[in-house]
Amino acid sequence: MTTIIIRKTNTDAYDSFICMGHAEYAKAGQKDILCSAISVLVINTINSLEELTGAKMEVSTNEETGFIHCSFVNPLNEKQILLMDSMVFGLQNLKKEYGKKYLEVRFEEV
Repeated sequence: MTTIIIRKTNTDAYDSFICMGHAEYAKAGQKDILCSAISVLVINTINSLEELTGAKMEVSTNEETGFIHCSFVNPLNEKQILLMDSMVFGLQNLKKEYGKKYLEVRFEEV
C-alpha cells in the first residue's frame, strides 16, 4: 500500500508531504498502473512547483522503497497552493477509484 501524508499548519497552509510504499495493485508479472499514476502525480507536482513557480523545497527520495519527502522552505503562494490542491485532488480520486486497500491519503497538522 502507498501511504501519503499531507502536512498542514493550524492555519491550513501546506507544510510538507510524505509518500511511502508501493501500491502493489498489479498482479505478478504486470506493471503497477496505480503506483505509476501516484508517482506521476507526486513527481510532476514537485517538478512543477520548482520549475514553474520557483518554490524552494527540501526533497529526499528512495526509489526502492517508494519514499518521497517534500518539505517547503517558505509558505506557498497562490499558484503553488493550486498545484498542491491539484495533486491532492488527483490522489483522492485515485483512492476512490482503486480503493483504500492500495492507497491511503491522510492529513496531519504540524
